[in-house]
Amino acid sequence: MKNNKVLDNIWLTLVFIFLFLPIAILIIFSFNKSRLNIMFTGFTLDWYKELFNNSVLLEALINTLIVAVISTVISTVIGTISAYGLKKYDFKGKKLINELLYIPIVIPEIVLGISLLCIYSFMKLELGMFSLILSHIAFSIPFVIINVNSAIESMSANLEEAAADLGASKFKTFFHVVLPSLMPGIVSGAGLAFTLSLDDVVISYFTAGPDSNTLPLQIFSMIKSGVTPDVNALITVLLLMIFTGIFIYMSISLRRIKREGV
Repeated sequence: MKNNKVLDNIWLTLVFIFLFLPIAILIIFSFNKSRLNIMFTGFTLDWYKELFNNSVLLEALINTLIVAVISTVISTVIGTISAYGLKKYDFKGKKLINELLYIPIVIPEIVLGISLLCIYSFMKLELGMFSLILSHIAFSIPFVIINVNSAIESMSANLEEAAADLGASKFKTFFHVVLPSLMPGIVSGAGLAFTLSLDDVVISYFTAGPDSNTLPLQIFSMIKSGVTPDVNALITVLLLMIFTGIFIYMSISLRRIKREGV
């Protein structure tokens, strides 16, 4: 029994090393004196200074954040309302729509990217930030719906009935009863949509215009000439922001759970 526990711990440790070692190396090499990400030659903060002088990289980051935030907000709103409507109301074609929701998830991104490009060409829509945001909304909505659906399944149906019995309108019931109950699923869906938008390369490659370069596309274009440590510095800053956000969210969640437990 003890041997099995030791083996499980070793296996778990190896899995975590496999997952987080590349991130650790990336952070370490953001302080590397050498311009090449091959050998660590010494400690320096110069690449963090260089980062704020790299206008191309910063512009790509700003474009990425704009697209990610706008597409996440819109896809979360549409996805939440769609999931609630699909669950609450019965209509013809409902089963077909539920099945079609999984198509953007299971098909290769290159297929979706080319398909969206064909649609934009047919509509004579100029490629740019607008087409890029539309594309990110399109592939994010199904992920939001699936996460919200899970929250709806765990929500008690008696909550809405109780609110109606107490005289609450459908509007008040939705915003004061349903939405708070679905918030974990909504937050999960929004987080997934934001993450997918933040690191998308394939779909953005087909639907972004020349003036709407994103950070993943910029880094992808730098691979042939070599990715410089200022990119590592930028990723390190982003990781720090993400981990800080996760820590704050988990702290708030734990406080709420303790408060409700008391």
